Order: sequence, then C-alpha cells, then structure tokens
Amino acid sequence: MTEQCTQDTLLSTIKLETKIYLELRSMAAVNCHFFKLSRHLKPSRPSFTCSASQPSQNNIKVIINGAAKEIGRAAVVAVTKARGMELAGAVDNHFVGEDIGLLCNMEEPLEIPVVSDLTMVLGSISQGKEVGVVIDFTDPSTVYENVKQATAFGMKSVVYVPRIKPETVSALSALCDKATMVSTGDAL
Repeated sequence: MTEQCTQDTLLSTIKLETKIYLELRSMAAVNCHFFKLSRHLKPSRPSFTCSASQPSQNNIKVIINGAAKEIGRAAVVAVTKARGMELAGAVDNHFVGEDIGLLCNMEEPLEIPVVSDLTMVLGSISQGKEVGVVIDFTDPSTVYENVKQATAFGMKSVVYVPRIKPETVSALSALCDKATMVSTGDAL
C-alpha cells in the first residue's frame, strides 16, 4: 500500500511537472522558474525548472539523478510509461553499471546503465540539441551544483530534495534569475 501511494504521488507530481515543463517549452526562450508544489507532496518541497535552451519537436529526454533511490526508480518507471518522454540517463553512485530497467524490476532491460557521472550524461544529451530535463533526487549538498551543471548544458531541472535548506533554495532561485538574463552583445 505504501509503495503504491508513493508511486501514485510521484506519478501525480511528474504529470504536474511535465505539464509545467510543456508550458515552459512552448515559450521558445531562455527561461527559469521556481514553483512550490505543496498540494501533491507532504511536506511541501520546492521544485525548480531552469533552462537556457530552445525547444524542439522531439521527445523530452529525461535524466534521473538519484535513479537508484526508491523515488528515483519510481520516476524511471513513470518516465518510461509517459508519452512524449524518453529516459536518456540514470545517474547514481550506487549500482553503477547495472541496467536501470532491471534495477527497477521492469520486464525488459532498458539498456541504460546506471552511471555516476552526471556531466558525461549531460554532455551526450546536449550535443544532440534535444530538449532535456534532469530530475534530481540527490541530496541538499549536491543539488545546487547539479542544477548549475544542467543549466550550463541547456537542460531544465526538476528538483525534489528532502531537507533542502533555505540557503540552498535562495541560491537556486538566484541561479534561476541569472539563467533568465539575455545578452544581446551590445554595450551601452
């Protein structure tokens, strides 16, 4: 029952995040927004969406950071079932080298190994100029750098990190504000 509730809550959250993401995707501009998603998660957890990339018509490439955690595994299953989304990477420091599909007890392997290097996965996705998002389930000590890296590679980020500190939320908000700045190259 608890596992089903967790999966239902996660699926509802991912559907809401996807809706938000698709709305942002249609804007066709550099964007970064901060959302509080309190009606689906208890207690309320901050969620961020940051990007510096142009949208495309392809499937949304999704990287799950913290993929070996229970919530990460549920996200992997939800993403593989979602229309318009494609699992592009599974990042975690545990179970490195194992197929994420098998780790999630799926019927078939996904042929996506768990890797420990987020930058490597970001680099492979960003070279294809495809629309992508990193869903981060890591921890408060690494989330800022993860979002910073994802933004540098033109990827959006969705963050669900328990025990995140107000200072980290402020820093992520500032990063999002900075990511939305556009320079024309003209000096006044």
